[in-house]
Amino acid sequence: MGISSRFAVAIHILTLIDSNKEGKSTSEWIAASVNTNPVVIRRITGMLHKAGLVEVRPGVAGAKLTRKADEITLLDIYKAVNPAEEASLFAVHEHPNPDCPVGKNIAGAIVPVFAAAQSAMEDSLGGITLGQIIKQMPIC
Repeated sequence: MGISSRFAVAIHILTLIDSNKEGKSTSEWIAASVNTNPVVIRRITGMLHKAGLVEVRPGVAGAKLTRKADEITLLDIYKAVNPAEEASLFAVHEHPNPDCPVGKNIAGAIVPVFAAAQSAMEDSLGGITLGQIIKQMPIC
C-alpha cells in the first residue's frame, strides 16, 4: 500500500552511480551514503537491473547505468521498484458489508477517483528525468 522508501532509495542509488562514473559503485559504498545495509542496496539494485536501468556483473564490484540519466524517467524508476502486486497506489478495503448501501457502492465510487490520481502521478513522474534531479543537486 502506498509508495515505499524503495523509490527514494532507488533514485539515490542511480544518482550515486551516475556521479561516480570513474569509480566502482559498490553496494557498501552506496549503503554508506544511503545509511542502510548493503543487502538493501543489493536488493534494490537487483530490481533496477531487472528493469534494465543498471548493469551489474556477478563477481565484479560496481554497477553502471545502462543509458544516460536524461533518458531515465522517475516513472521508469518507480515501476522498477514497485512490484506488480503493489502497482496500485491506493488500496480499497476488502469485503465491505454488501447489505449496507455505502458498503455495497463505495468501491465503485472511489476506484475511478483513485485511478485518475494514480494516472496523474504517473504522468508527472514520466515527465521528470533522473538527469533533472541530478542537476538540482549542488554537488553535481
